Amino acid sequence: MSTIHYVIVEHDGGWAYRLGDVVSETFPSHDAALAAARDVAARQRIPGETTTLTYQTPDGRWHEESSTGSDRPDADVIDPPH
Repeated sequence: MSTIHYVIVEHDGGWAYRLGDVVSETFPSHDAALAAARDVAARQRIPGETTTLTYQTPDGRWHEESSTGSDRPDADVIDPPH
């Protein structure tokens, strides 16, 4: 199982959390961004429904696979010193 990391960052005059290249909305305080990131990380672990995923690869081929609702990543929050 993979682990995803939400990282607390300064953003647009406030604070946010980042996952890869995607940044959340801006929060007015570090504590608010940290609380939101912890909430999002906790919700990542909640099982969902089994579903079928259909997607096209860059070479134009279509693929279909099943994703079980219990196949959830581990998630954590990284709060670097600021």
